[in-house]
Amino acid sequence: MEVFGIILSLFLLMFFAYRGFSVILFAPVFALLAAVSQGFSPMPSYTELFMAKAVTYVKAFFPVFMLGAVFGKVMEDTGLAKSISHKILESLGPNYALLSVVLACNVLTYGGVSLFVVVFAVYPFAAALFKEADIPKRLIPGSIALGSFTYTMDCLPGTPQIQNIIPTNFYGTTVYAAPILGTIGGLAIFIGGMAYLNWRLKSAKGEGYGTGHTQEPTLNKDMELPNWIISCIPLLSVLIFNYVFTKVFVWDPAMLEPFVSLKLPMMAPAVRNVIAIWALIVSLTIGIGLAIAIGYKNLPKDRGLQKALNAGAIGSLLAIMNTASEVGYGNVIAALPGFKGIASALLGIKIGGTPLVSEAVTVTTLAGITGSASGGMSIALDLMAKDWLAWANQIGLSPEVLHRVASMASGGMDTLPHNGAVITLLAVCGLTHSQSYPDIFALTVFKTAMAFVIIAVHAITGLI
Repeated sequence: MEVFGIILSLFLLMFFAYRGFSVILFAPVFALLAAVSQGFSPMPSYTELFMAKAVTYVKAFFPVFMLGAVFGKVMEDTGLAKSISHKILESLGPNYALLSVVLACNVLTYGGVSLFVVVFAVYPFAAALFKEADIPKRLIPGSIALGSFTYTMDCLPGTPQIQNIIPTNFYGTTVYAAPILGTIGGLAIFIGGMAYLNWRLKSAKGEGYGTGHTQEPTLNKDMELPNWIISCIPLLSVLIFNYVFTKVFVWDPAMLEPFVSLKLPMMAPAVRNVIAIWALIVSLTIGIGLAIAIGYKNLPKDRGLQKALNAGAIGSLLAIMNTASEVGYGNVIAALPGFKGIASALLGIKIGGTPLVSEAVTVTTLAGITGSASGGMSIALDLMAKDWLAWANQIGLSPEVLHRVASMASGGMDTLPHNGAVITLLAVCGLTHSQSYPDIFALTVFKTAMAFVIIAVHAITGLI
């Protein structure tokens, strides 16, 4: 009965999220439903457990969410993101429309632009290119998803997306963890994903772009976009400075000592646990400054800069609060007696004699339930990272492999139909789940499988 209460709570959360209800409101509702069903008092469960864990998450990752959102909004409003995507799509042309869209998304996401901004920046040009090439419009979401929601999000070493940042807080790793495994996984996803999309294109021969579509963009061919080479400077700066402050710059381990006596709540145990976050904070700040300097003249004259900065900052609040609510929910569930059996079963997955399969299954399952890669991974790591790390230390497994597997698994089943990014992508493109979600789901299944493939690669070769 205890396990049933948890399963019912999870089902209701997933159902309401799919129906478009805010998890900020309903995550605590269903967390308390599960807690009350197992004899926990509702108010302490909410204020002392749910909120405490949610606030801990906000403390750790809010700067990354905020600066990432501001960076993406500045890149969007200055036209720098559109300039880059337009150049790539224009250069490759209609004959390589699918590849053009994927590569345009790759450049922007790997450079630190948020996934949601990428959708708005790339879609107008993708629609124009697909129409010119007479390719079915329904393939655009799958192309954008492959370029934005997969390997540049969580596979490739150094990617500044939040899904690659979160594990650093639990394993003391950096965003460059397990670079060989990440690169192998990323290349496999790119090649397999492109092969699938091209197969879908061939099978749709004669269908054409289609008619009666909504959300059709109108492009002004005479519009002046910033020079694409200059537009790349902020993206490159984020990557370069992130590498410098992670791998080259030496952070003083004694930096936290003056704060120990203050007995600050939720303080990081050591500098190495926050280097990845500090490095990205500095890098994104530099990127924002460069984007403003380069694209300032393209901003609207009427408080354009103010609006861009404010919109980015305010927009980040929804993202961080959604994820924090999911983290709070997960921790309430983890405290319940009924969860002990579930946790034991997950930790009992000992395929290959390592915690990797257990970690991958747990992370991708929770990501699928919550409809959030970052939310599902945060819940899983908050609950079980210490056990996985202890297990890894016993068998001599590098924490870097734990990092990469967790990151890749988070970007697996997260893109189920109720995922916010999927819903936004389809809405922007003016398409429905029935028209375009089958392609996104196929890529989701393939992407999920790749997390287990790199586990096998590591087991066979020992590569990191």
